[in-house]
Amino acid sequence: MSQTPDNAVRQYIEQNSEAFLDDLKDWLRIPSVSAQPEHADDVRRSADWLAAKLKETGFPVTEVWETAGAPAVFAEWPSDDPDAPTVLVYGHHDVQPAAREDGWDTDPFEPETKGRQLYARGAADDKGQVFFHTLGVRAHLATTGRTTPAVHLKLLIEGEEESGSPHFRTLIEQHRRRLAADAVIVSDTGMWSETTPTVCTGMRGLVECELSLCGPDQDIHSGSFGGAVPNPATVAGRIVAALHDAENKVAIPGFYDGITELTDRERALFAELPFDEQEWLRTAKSYAAHGEQGYSTLERIWARPTAEVNGIGGGYQGAGGKTVVPSSAFVKLSFRIVAGQDPARVEAAITQWVEAQMPAGIRHTLTFSGATRPCLTPLDHPALEAVARSMGRAFEQPVRFTREGGSGPAADLQDVLESPVLFLGISVPSDGWHAPNEKVELDLLMKGVEAAAYLWTDLAGSLRT
Repeated sequence: MSQTPDNAVRQYIEQNSEAFLDDLKDWLRIPSVSAQPEHADDVRRSADWLAAKLKETGFPVTEVWETAGAPAVFAEWPSDDPDAPTVLVYGHHDVQPAAREDGWDTDPFEPETKGRQLYARGAADDKGQVFFHTLGVRAHLATTGRTTPAVHLKLLIEGEEESGSPHFRTLIEQHRRRLAADAVIVSDTGMWSETTPTVCTGMRGLVECELSLCGPDQDIHSGSFGGAVPNPATVAGRIVAALHDAENKVAIPGFYDGITELTDRERALFAELPFDEQEWLRTAKSYAAHGEQGYSTLERIWARPTAEVNGIGGGYQGAGGKTVVPSSAFVKLSFRIVAGQDPARVEAAITQWVEAQMPAGIRHTLTFSGATRPCLTPLDHPALEAVARSMGRAFEQPVRFTREGGSGPAADLQDVLESPVLFLGISVPSDGWHAPNEKVELDLLMKGVEAAAYLWTDLAGSLRT
């Protein structure tokens, strides 16, 4: 009986997994903490290590790209088929800070295997998920008889994701032509659980701002002047209270303009997931679900925009009382936005709304931070269907769909390159991203290798039709 292609891929992965894991452990030993200046040389060493390893894997082009901060790694492996589509893989090689005294059971930069789990900072976020592509492309070539990938394959692995990607958009704008692709695969993501493989279809964007309010030129006596001049702390409270209406919708006019509404199919697929709201509340350290009426908890955190008060303050904060009308107050706000919303239009709507709330005698300053755009790939996009099929082959079961409530640089890739963004990741919630004792499940890591091995042939056909 002839061997099936899937069995051939799995056999190749099994035969080469030990050397693959040895290499991954070497990379994990490099403390590439981008947030800490004392590790700047380590971040560069991590980039150099990856570039050399990608060259060893077979990529004919490997380069370290400089930024105003930490370096990124670019690699390219053209297909021998000139008409093949181009696919760009995104990930990052920097990691969160970690130290034994933070609560780690082992040295965070000395990888340790316990059973079928590999513990180290970066094991899941994101070195493990970047590195599975090296064995994946080799398995793809070995089991298809090809000498080059079925797609023109590119990798962009940045070095500042854990520091907010401050120079990432500039980098991709600078190298737009070399990064051009028909699809982008993000391997900096996860699945619902070990037994429920999923593919993420999008992420929310983010708009952040701080509102500073000034009333009297100094704190003044509340007995002599209270009730006769405007109080900036009271105005701050009123603005916060006015952010939402009685149905918990954001009450800023124009805020929802252009939004891409959830489809009936998406809502049905979300509802199929084994979601335990009480367990979720325990994880959230909270006691009741809350939010926009007419939507489930998963719909609220994945597919609906939000307005959150991140901080509010003003006036006397010490022990006891101090009867003053404070001279100033502040509010820190963040707005998660979804597909169809434009950050510039959202900022304009917020600005107009805030100005309309201001009483005479209150001066204000509204300062916005850099915005992140949302990204979303429709369920029927051929590239997304290819990712789901490849994951399904690896896990030998149907793959379900999620979204991500957070925000990230993937949206910049979609915006600048004008390419659909797909997510291929195998991490699970228990992996402990950013926490002590971060780990990756080795069986799932190998499923990521397997899915990547299938993906390039599938995309070569899906994006060509």
